[in-house]
Amino acid sequence: MILRLEHIYKDYNLGKLKVPALKDVTLEVEKGEYLAVMGPSGSGKSTLMNIIGCLDRPTSGSYELSGQNVMGLTDSQLADVRLRSLGFVFQNFQLLPRMTALDNVALPLVYAGVRKKVRRQKAREALIRVGLEERLTFKPTQLSGGQKQRVAIARAMVNNPDILLADEPTGALDSKSGAQVMELFQSLNDEGVTVIMITHDRNIANHAKRMVEIFDGELIEHNAAVSPEPLLRQDSFFQMEEPDPSGYSGTPDQSKKEDPNDSAGLPDRIGAIKTENGEEASDS
Repeated sequence: MILRLEHIYKDYNLGKLKVPALKDVTLEVEKGEYLAVMGPSGSGKSTLMNIIGCLDRPTSGSYELSGQNVMGLTDSQLADVRLRSLGFVFQNFQLLPRMTALDNVALPLVYAGVRKKVRRQKAREALIRVGLEERLTFKPTQLSGGQKQRVAIARAMVNNPDILLADEPTGALDSKSGAQVMELFQSLNDEGVTVIMITHDRNIANHAKRMVEIFDGELIEHNAAVSPEPLLRQDSFFQMEEPDPSGYSGTPDQSKKEDPNDSAGLPDRIGAIKTENGEEASDS
């Protein structure tokens, strides 16, 4: 058993009003499973994801991750759990815009204290694993939406986490890119990676081998997911797009300028530290 939640409750206090977000949630996930958690907006799925990802604490209940009881851990210890045991894939990629694909993927290894030569080799191997060996030096503004998400998946996997946790991983993608990302998740799971995917889309959820639904903070178990409808007729995600002569390979809706100062909170989510003057960790 890689994950066990038992009788999880999460309440939010709005003044004198107590608002329940999760109600008596019990969930077990075996190593190597591919699980989808599906629910509409406001159902509690984001709250559940935050608790599974050690980004929030439940009001009551118990939570064991890889045999460790995480309920009593300090904030610093939870950051270490996030760094070493969990890989995050977010809807909006959360890539640092001034860094190359290689440096974005290597970032968790910087915080883990891995030497530069080793972390760059591991980052290169992770990008090759997701079919981006020709995009190592590209920055996010030079990548399409699907390529950005593959960089994010490589970053999530570079530390060999116990669980790959994906929050609406196709939500910002077109149908072709979404199909390629789902093919990649299936490939990773076939290799033995435990995948937990949060989504509101039933067809996306049906790519998983097991599905649970959440409504009004309560979990409903399904025996098995059904076969998904094809998102789009697709070639393998390993087949790279033809390079644009201008050197830019993004799609029109991805080409708008990004804020270079917007790090989207990534360092906090993977347990990062910063120097005293507030600058990012050095790549030395």
